[in-house]
Amino acid sequence: MKRTTSILSTLVLSTVVAAGCATQRQVDQKIAEATMKTDTKIESVAGQVEDLQEKQRQTDVKLEELSKSSAEALARAEEAGMLAKGKVVFEQTFNEDRIRFASSSWELDDAAKAALDELAAKVKELNRTVYIEIQGYTDNRGSESSNDMLGQQRAESVRRYLNRQHALPLGRMSTISYGETAPVADNKTRAARAQNRRVVIVVLE
Repeated sequence: MKRTTSILSTLVLSTVVAAGCATQRQVDQKIAEATMKTDTKIESVAGQVEDLQEKQRQTDVKLEELSKSSAEALARAEEAGMLAKGKVVFEQTFNEDRIRFASSSWELDDAAKAALDELAAKVKELNRTVYIEIQGYTDNRGSESSNDMLGQQRAESVRRYLNRQHALPLGRMSTISYGETAPVADNKTRAARAQNRRVVIVVLE
């Protein structure tokens, strides 16, 4: 009887020890699996951070490559919350070759209207929602305040035409005047002043 009891005790003890070992192995395995998952998540997060940093770097480079007028238009549109993607689609400059503003005038002639017809078609071909900033510029004749007003009138003239003739929504177009502050020529000759009497249109999305 004592021998039987001893055998049973040994079997029970062995079973408990074996169970304990099995449990420890399972715990170790779960710890290893959890550690592996944590490491994977950390690597994934680190990769996402690197991707975001790279995208930011690319954005910074693109901003540096933009013309001053486009970069400023982009900043204004982003501040106003008008953009979905925050990028410049294209910039179009209209000077004496396409939109010929006479001195002190904001009237659009037939050549100017034809140029704007082409631009409107280009915008519609994009087939997506865009935001348009129209910038008006002048030569340096006249006072600074009168040139600021004249630049605004030129930009508004373009905005009205694009809305009335091509149904581009007024709510997606803004105007700003740079007046005489951003010349592309030195204003010393008639031809140079004509270059400065211009409109720049920036299309963003």
